[in-house]
Amino acid sequence: MDRTLRNLNNESVPYIQVQEAFSLDSLIFLDTRRIEEFKVSHLENAIWVGHDQFNLDKIKQSFLNHSTPIVVYCSIGVRSEDIGEKLLEIGYTNVKNLYGGIFKWKNQGYPIYDTNGNETEKIHAFDKHWGKLLTKGEKVYD
Repeated sequence: MDRTLRNLNNESVPYIQVQEAFSLDSLIFLDTRRIEEFKVSHLENAIWVGHDQFNLDKIKQSFLNHSTPIVVYCSIGVRSEDIGEKLLEIGYTNVKNLYGGIFKWKNQGYPIYDTNGNETEKIHAFDKHWGKLLTKGEKVYD
């Protein structure tokens, strides 16, 4: 995963490690995956914003304070970097990218939740190639 992130990201959005993100209380988690992935499972209280469907105006209306602590995430941290860049470009100052995304979160044993708010082992693994990076949980493919 480390090599993949070094190759695909340019670290334009500062990373936050899973353990640190889990231990902080006041973070807003924005899920930048496809809605199908989010519906299988997501981080607790995460807000789905998507990637291709991402709407900057909706974010501006939802989070008026540009210093709100926001953590963007996706499967491993590539799509979320794109969204984090957009947030930084419009003036948000406290945006972090979850290093390793929901895959690393689950791999390290932290809980994920379904749409009913129940803890689950199911996690959307995107596809067979990317799913190799997910070592814990029950992999779901569309």
